[in-house]
Amino acid sequence: MIWSKEETLPRSEIEAIQLSKLKDTVRYIYERVKPYRDKMDAAGVRPEDIQTLEDLQKMPFTYKSDFRDNYPDGLFAVDKKDIVRYHASSGTTGKPTVVGYTKNDLDMWLNNVARLACMGGATADDVAQISFGYGTFTGALGLHGGLEKIGASVIPMSSGNTNKQIMFLQDMGVTLLVATPSYALHLGEEIRKRGIDPAKDLKLHIGLFGGEGMTEPMRDEMHKVWGDQFICTQNYGMSELCGPGVAGECTELCGMHVNEDWFIPEIINPETEEVLPPGELGELVVTCLGKEALPLVRYRTGDLTRLTYEPCKCGRTTCRMENISGRADDMLVIRGVNVFPTQIEEVLLKIDEIGPHYEILVERKNRLDVMTITVELIDDRLLDSYSKLSELEGRIKAALKAQLGLATQLRLVAPNSLQRFEGKAKRVTDLRKDGL
Repeated sequence: MIWSKEETLPRSEIEAIQLSKLKDTVRYIYERVKPYRDKMDAAGVRPEDIQTLEDLQKMPFTYKSDFRDNYPDGLFAVDKKDIVRYHASSGTTGKPTVVGYTKNDLDMWLNNVARLACMGGATADDVAQISFGYGTFTGALGLHGGLEKIGASVIPMSSGNTNKQIMFLQDMGVTLLVATPSYALHLGEEIRKRGIDPAKDLKLHIGLFGGEGMTEPMRDEMHKVWGDQFICTQNYGMSELCGPGVAGECTELCGMHVNEDWFIPEIINPETEEVLPPGELGELVVTCLGKEALPLVRYRTGDLTRLTYEPCKCGRTTCRMENISGRADDMLVIRGVNVFPTQIEEVLLKIDEIGPHYEILVERKNRLDVMTITVELIDDRLLDSYSKLSELEGRIKAALKAQLGLATQLRLVAPNSLQRFEGKAKRVTDLRKDGL
């Protein structure tokens, strides 16, 4: 189902909408947000300089640090009396990123979430269980409001309490699950431990996942746990841009459709800041169009992806962004080699004898970088067979070396011994600053 006609407009009409909104946004931000006005003045850019979409490249970038420098609301363009909702990031690396919404912002946001829910197969007939944590995190209330807009029934379960999660999946006839991919896998594992076959014993057939990336091997693992009938798509957003609602996969599973009448995506070389052509891999930069409370121009997301502009088989004509392949700031440099956790995950999820949960520890020993990857066995009986365990360890190490181009340390541990995450999974611990 397609929620909005703007998803199927010809390219020329999409770009006409973008240009009109871009001109208004740049003028609005220059007049109302002093930090932006200072940046534009320093760059020698005036609102009247923006006459084409290509002129967007004249605008300075916005960074995460701009939020820290202007905490809590120095980037807002409206008075506090006009704010009807606040959200914030977790603030795990310092002060949280505070975002605000006017009444019009909320309406735009939830309509965009309704679009991505429809892209993923949701309808008014669905019963949706939301297993994101509620609070200042945008994911839970964003998906909650978007699903209600399309007429679905919503269960605001929040995260944790796995016993109750399973009880409601069974008793309420839940058809759609909202969660992080890692928690969905954990939930599915717990269900199967209780002798429940999700494909036969539950009505669940749709997963709308966000909060962390989902690789194709992880999607395959999701089908192993939940069944082949399970349609699982991922969506993209972040609190700075509005929350979920920037982009989402349709059931064709060929990239995430960007809601281009509200967002202009660019791909840049993260080092040179040069704008790259369609199809090139680089850092995603997003300009928000029409936001009242917190307008953002050329926000550097740190996420690595690429854009394609060919119409999709689903009928949508909006550009698509490839599933996130990593983050520019999450890249690990191990002995001079660039390593992304998603590369490791792709290798691990292709090996039948191990589960989908893993941890990466990076240390410095004797002035050398050492990366240790810990993974769970599916069958703990392997721990009693040195020869089988050794063969498996060698096979995994060889696959990792072929993918990464460097040798790694490996720990194989018993099933269910690694930490499970109800929210965004923390896979990497880098202790190199603590050692020589």
